[in-house]
Amino acid sequence: MIMLLFCLKKFPIKKLIFFWKKQNPAHRNIETFLRNRGPLQVRRYSYSEVKKMTNSFKEKLGQGGFGSVYKGKLHDGSLIAVKVLNESKTTNGEDFINEVATISRTSHVNIVSLLGFCFEGAKKALIYEFMLNGSLEKFVFEDNATENNHKLDWETHYQISLGIARGLEYLHRGCNTRILHFDIKPHNILLDAEFVPKISDFGMAKICSRQESLSSMLGPRGTIGYIAPEIINRNFGVISYKSDVYSYGMMVLEIVGGRQNINIQANNTSEIYFPHWVYRRLKFDQELCLKRVSDEEDKKIVKKMVIVSLWCVQADPANRPTMTKVIEMLEGSVDSLQIPPSPFSSTCSSSLPSRVFGMR
Repeated sequence: MIMLLFCLKKFPIKKLIFFWKKQNPAHRNIETFLRNRGPLQVRRYSYSEVKKMTNSFKEKLGQGGFGSVYKGKLHDGSLIAVKVLNESKTTNGEDFINEVATISRTSHVNIVSLLGFCFEGAKKALIYEFMLNGSLEKFVFEDNATENNHKLDWETHYQISLGIARGLEYLHRGCNTRILHFDIKPHNILLDAEFVPKISDFGMAKICSRQESLSSMLGPRGTIGYIAPEIINRNFGVISYKSDVYSYGMMVLEIVGGRQNINIQANNTSEIYFPHWVYRRLKFDQELCLKRVSDEEDKKIVKKMVIVSLWCVQADPANRPTMTKVIEMLEGSVDSLQIPPSPFSSTCSSSLPSRVFGMR
């Protein structure tokens, strides 16, 4: 009581209100979100607990624009990955809120599990299950290849692509409310000890009802090279879950090509943009001439992945398949798949009936 009176004397009510108003708006947004959400399914940890888990952030697993990821351990000995977020003055806490709000709603073998979080003012951290093989990125791009991390065969690449498709289908159809990821790319796909893929990093995600239109969404979301055309220019169509389908297709094309889709150092001009190059070879029934394709079974897998991904990157979102249809095509026979029209011309794709690919 004496301490309280001292504080009130030291800091009059007007000054305390002024101090509250001067606080970072992002911090107030996050506290309001956590308060309004009520009890969460994941635990809230203190910053001191996070430091203890990570042995004072001793072992760094990676770093990005969002912050750094550290290896840690829970009290029961379970390994974890702790993502410590940078203080951002631009997102107003939205990335942190998105992550907690979306992943805490999910439970699927192909979605990374959020085990807890920390929020103490400027200190924000997200605690995930540990994924032994890290991100898909280091197994896809040949520039990252090492003796230890580039031995995945085509069957494994196919199973990874199928697992990601199942994870996206769950986000689009399996939750009570639809979750749109908006940043599907190899860097955001994590692989466990058995190379089972798990979608991660929901900082750009949006939760919406199945009927809700996102045409009024403010600002582009995603990473250059994976962003659907309609997110940049609404003349291509309405922003929807089909925007994730586009990003998925671009990612699968990178898995197939073993390189980023745009490579200005390619040997000749026709190879600079891989989707264009591979579409022309497919259209004229030419050998794809890709590395590590050793037998006829590999050729069938690769051709199936190429056809499906080219359907996914159609300019008109109405002509892209749903993730349910993507799974059906991946699990079916390559001989039953039709060659898609050119993804680089909205005029030639707009004549196809959208209902063929499950547009709802």
